[in-house]
Amino acid sequence: MEDTKYENISKKKPTYPVKPFLGDYLSKYNRNVLIPVFYDDLLRFSGATEVYNEHGEDTLWVRVYYNEFERITIDKDLKKVYSILHGDGSDTSVPFLNIDAVDYCTFANSKPFRIKVRNILNDNYTYMYVKKADASRVYGLELEHLLSPNRINFLVYKETLIEDHISGIPGDTFMDSGLDSSAISTQKQIAKEFVKFNERCIVRLLGDMRSYNYVIVPTHDFDQVRYRIRATDFDQQCYEGRLRVYMPQFLKENKLYVQMVHNNLRPESIEQYKQEERSTIAKRILLGKKRIRELLDCMLQDNISSDFKIEQLKKDLFDYTKDKAFKECSCMGELLETAFKFVIRHYQDVK
Repeated sequence: MEDTKYENISKKKPTYPVKPFLGDYLSKYNRNVLIPVFYDDLLRFSGATEVYNEHGEDTLWVRVYYNEFERITIDKDLKKVYSILHGDGSDTSVPFLNIDAVDYCTFANSKPFRIKVRNILNDNYTYMYVKKADASRVYGLELEHLLSPNRINFLVYKETLIEDHISGIPGDTFMDSGLDSSAISTQKQIAKEFVKFNERCIVRLLGDMRSYNYVIVPTHDFDQVRYRIRATDFDQQCYEGRLRVYMPQFLKENKLYVQMVHNNLRPESIEQYKQEERSTIAKRILLGKKRIRELLDCMLQDNISSDFKIEQLKKDLFDYTKDKAFKECSCMGELLETAFKFVIRHYQDVK
C-alpha cells in the first residue's frame, strides 16, 4: 500500500430517490415490503435527551420521546416492522417485544433513527435503523449482500429504509482499545483483512470507509480469534469522483491500520491478498450473474452522482487500470459494470 496524502470526503451528499425501476427490482427480491411506520412519523418527537457512552462522553445521538398517544402507536408499529424484518410479519411475536429506546443521530448524513428492541421473555435485545430511503445506500446494501462475505437484511417502502443492525466493534473504537499493542499474530491477521477489505471497496466502488464506518468482527475458532472487517455505511456507493476515496488506505482515520499493513506484511503478501480478494469477487459476480445483471441494469438508468464526478472517476479508473473501456462510460452504473468486467477478465486470464 503506497504512502501519500490523505483524501477528503464531500461535506454533504444529496439523497437520491428510489425510482420505479429500482423499486421493481426490490419487489422481485422481497426487499420492497409494506410497513406501518415511516421515517417522517418518527420525526414527530416532542423532546430529546443526550445519549452518553460508558465513559460519560457525548455520543452525538439523542434519545427521543413522544407524547403518550404518539408513543403507543409508534411502539406498536415499530414492533410490527421488527416482525416483518426478522420473521414472517405475523403478530405472534409482537406481545413479547418491547421498544426500549428510539435514538436519533444528529450528525450522520442520513440522520437515522436507531431502535432498541428487547425480547421480554429472555431480555435479549438488538437494534434496527429507520432512515430516509436513498438510492445510493440501497445499491450499496444490495451489492454488499451479493459480493461480500456477509448477508444484509433490509427493507424499503416508499421513502423509508429499514436496516438490520450489523454487529461488531467500530473500527475507531477497536483502534483506540490498544490495537498497536496487540499480539503480532493478531496484527498480521487484521492487516491481511484490511488489505482484502480495501480491495473489496475499490472493486465495487464503495467510498468513505473511514474507521467509524466499518466494524471489526471477532470470531472464536478453536484456539484462536479470527477477525473480519464489515462495512456498516453505504451512503457513498458510486458517488465520489476521486478513486482514492474508494480506497480506505487513503483515509487518514485509517492511518493505524495502514501502518499495521506496512509493519506486518511483505509487498508480495499484500499483492497475493489483493489477488485473492479480486478472484473471490469475480467468482461471486459469476455465481450471481442474473441478479447482479438486473441490479446493474437499474444503475445504468439511474442518476446517483454528478457529471463532474463521473468524468473525474472514469479518468482515475483508466489511470489505475489502463483499461480504455472506462473512457467510454457515461454514468456510475457503466463504471461499475466495466470494473466488474475488468475483474472477471483478469480472473479468467489467471485461470
